[in-house]
Amino acid sequence: MTRERARAVHLVVAVVAWFALVFQLALVVSGEAILVDEDPPGLVARTYRYFAYFTIQSNFLVAITSTVLARNPVEDRFGWRAARLAGIVGITVTALVYVTLLRGLLELDGANWLADLLLHQVVPVLALAAWAVAGPRPRIGRRETAYALAWPVAWLCWTLVVGQVDGWVPYPFLDADEEGWGAVGIACAGITFLFLLLFALYAWLDRRLRAAPR
Repeated sequence: MTRERARAVHLVVAVVAWFALVFQLALVVSGEAILVDEDPPGLVARTYRYFAYFTIQSNFLVAITSTVLARNPVEDRFGWRAARLAGIVGITVTALVYVTLLRGLLELDGANWLADLLLHQVVPVLALAAWAVAGPRPRIGRRETAYALAWPVAWLCWTLVVGQVDGWVPYPFLDADEEGWGAVGIACAGITFLFLLLFALYAWLDRRLRAAPR
């Protein structure tokens, strides 16, 4: 794939990801009870919870790195490499966890359904397709993987600590009060294994697939 075509591919991903994020934020600010069964809390709490979701953070990483690639499809700095890898792996986890654990927990319709679809399914598919066809590759090494892994580990620790302080966690399988610490520990171990597996998979593909863009 040429650099011009790669730039166009990444631009599509960036536009869709930014739209999904802004659209979801607008719904949250307007008071929509997104991903909760009770009435939504105040604006400050709603805004914090919006940014606290792993789904939102992984979409932000995809949006930011895709925007950079839309300007320069062969971007290659160490910190950027780690951010790009974290975004690709994170958005993959977002889609897999949604399909296996979260889909169907709430019945959404209208704008809420569309935002949910974009963040959990459309953006992940577009991001992974863009990485497959436009790269940039090769970019993944052990150091990049170690730095990229720091983000989900930090997110998990922060989420569990804050959950004990104010009683709210973004995902039900992390709710120790409801599920018990044993179940939460099993869920964390399973998701950690998934992360490690995906990091290894993408590193392997990064070496095996053709360098892109040309």
